[in-house]
Amino acid sequence: MRGYIGSRVAHSAISMVGLVVLVFFLARLTGNPADIYLPVEASAEARAAFSEAHGFNDPLIVQFWHFVRDLAHLDFGTSLRQDRPVLDLVFAAFPTTLLLAFFAMFFALVVAIVSGALAAQRPNGILDRFVNVISLAGASLPNFWLAIVAVLVFSVWLRWLPTSGTGGFVYWILPIMVLSIRPCGLIAQVVRGSMISAMSSAYVKTARAKGVRSSTIIFVHALRNAMLPVITVAGDQATGMINGAVVIEVIFGLPGIGKLMIDSIQYRDFAMVQGGVIITAVAIFILNIAIDLSYALLDPRIRYS
Repeated sequence: MRGYIGSRVAHSAISMVGLVVLVFFLARLTGNPADIYLPVEASAEARAAFSEAHGFNDPLIVQFWHFVRDLAHLDFGTSLRQDRPVLDLVFAAFPTTLLLAFFAMFFALVVAIVSGALAAQRPNGILDRFVNVISLAGASLPNFWLAIVAVLVFSVWLRWLPTSGTGGFVYWILPIMVLSIRPCGLIAQVVRGSMISAMSSAYVKTARAKGVRSSTIIFVHALRNAMLPVITVAGDQATGMINGAVVIEVIFGLPGIGKLMIDSIQYRDFAMVQGGVIITAVAIFILNIAIDLSYALLDPRIRYS
């Protein structure tokens, strides 16, 4: 187990090095921050003083060295736009993104597992065809389009829910529902396929011969053995949700890491962009490790060497 975790950490460290280099140089391709933070009529001396004060006059390789040196001490710098430490801003915004992704994934898993398992009872039946059509539609529709349609229908026409902002639970309903539709459709398809295979296995036939209730056969005997491919897809969707939350947070005005990153890119807040991307990547890496290790909990035959 330790060897496996160490191997994954080593491989992720290589990817992290590439990410650090990439995000540093790509951020600086957006232009000079002085164009945004100084008036249009600012003199050349004022622009030079601004760049000198924030280290933008140094050669790129020198700036990169300073960035890597500070990063080694977990110092992500100070936000140019808000004049606050990057870590403070990221940790203040991250809970919103994690809550959104958690509840969206929880809702998607519950709906997908129940609907996929029930549809697999009678392949090509009415319920199976209905679940197939709905899940394929949900998996095919882009989040940004769903978000706009949801706002138009539930907020503008019906006036049931607020369009955007933060507050009570009602402000979370639309973002959670929209973000969960695509993973729900994909996971439901995987659950259905895995359950059809599991329901035709010998141990299920034996359980039926013993008179075990159908609900017990479906959700206890068959579902557990069908969960490995489901966890693989769910893990991929969970990491994608953190990235997909960027669009949803911007549309619904949620103060998460996605909205923070978009605002930082628009304002050329290099330190904020770098810190947000790196910390998000670390969170996704930890989530992937946790998902891989969960395989052994569901299937005792799996061992990590």
